[in-house]
Amino acid sequence: MNKLQEWPEPIVRVQSLSDSGGPLIPERYVKPVLERPSVSFSAANDVDIPIIDLAGLYGDDHALRATILDQISIACREWGFFQVINHGVSPRLMDHAREVWREFFLSPMEVKQAYANTPKTYEGYGSRAVLDEYGKQLVELCGRLMKVLSINLGLGEEQLQNAFGGDNIGACMRVNFYPKCPQPGLTLGLSSHSDPGGMTLLLPDSHVPGLQVRRDENWITVKPVPHAFIVNIGDQIQVLSNATFKSVEHRVMVNSSKERLSLAFFYNPKSDIPIEPLKELVAPDRPPLYPAMTFDEYRLFIRMRGPCGKSQVESLKSPR
Repeated sequence: MNKLQEWPEPIVRVQSLSDSGGPLIPERYVKPVLERPSVSFSAANDVDIPIIDLAGLYGDDHALRATILDQISIACREWGFFQVINHGVSPRLMDHAREVWREFFLSPMEVKQAYANTPKTYEGYGSRAVLDEYGKQLVELCGRLMKVLSINLGLGEEQLQNAFGGDNIGACMRVNFYPKCPQPGLTLGLSSHSDPGGMTLLLPDSHVPGLQVRRDENWITVKPVPHAFIVNIGDQIQVLSNATFKSVEHRVMVNSSKERLSLAFFYNPKSDIPIEPLKELVAPDRPPLYPAMTFDEYRLFIRMRGPCGKSQVESLKSPR
């Protein structure tokens, strides 16, 4: 990008608004009636995204490995979201990373302000030095999942990773703190959107649910499994797979009595290489659905529009 564009909305420290103890939220945070969590329909409590145990993925039991591959393939095609357990990342490290950030957000404002970013960025605060070991283990997990996705697309296990730029990928972490909200039925912590990047690993709050995933016309509240990561497919993998795998709309609810913290790790393609449907996934009866576009270009494209469900990636589809 030649010029870093301003985010279209001003950055406001909502934690300070929450701490003020006011009974009403500012008007600018009130969602249109049909977008409010109190109005939109939520699925039954017993519905949840798939939970997949990765323990047998690299063992000698070939039948078990095939079952796990199939479970991930179905999740990527039909849900765009799934939880993984026995994924190889240290549970103790996960707990430590979450608590370090919780302590940070509960620090005095003058401490946090020292790490504040400008309105030119997506972030409210800089991430300081990301815990090296946590970041390293998540990059390794993403690499393993990329191989699985590539195999499930009928490709060589390194092909999807190579389309991302090989080892020269982009990775970053965003920590979201959702303070108490006096009117949770009128607003959202994060509006409906699909993730613009490649793959996201979310470490959710261990006590307070909040993530909702769209399933047809329903919103499903994800029930986090202890020490699981929530994996979701981003727009870039949808493009590379020619819409075989789907990115899915999701949003975040807020809570009137409890704060909530989550750590989102984004595994993205190299920012300046063209991303387009892989030629092996294109055929006369299935032409490429998307034009070539670098991740930098795509981020700029969506940045000026803000969260709009899946309208950004869908608007790029070629007419068939």
